[in-house]
Amino acid sequence: MAREQLRPELPVFAHDGEISFGAVRAVHARDLTVYIENTGDVSIPMEAVTDVHFGKVLLDVTKLPESTRAAILRAHASEDDS
Repeated sequence: MAREQLRPELPVFAHDGEISFGAVRAVHARDLTVYIENTGDVSIPMEAVTDVHFGKVLLDVTKLPESTRAAILRAHASEDDS
């Protein structure tokens, strides 16, 4: 199966079937700029991208720095508080 092309505005997910935590802002040769809700723009290395399909980007969060993993966990924190 051919991998879809990465492009701005695609939603980004830690796991398929979950709610997205952000969206692609820009695509670069070695990384993506991803807006993470409740955090802002973060650089994601291309090696963390596991798949691009059905209009979404899936990541291997184990390949991300701890600070980025923490930001992903906080992405929907304000929604959980209501």
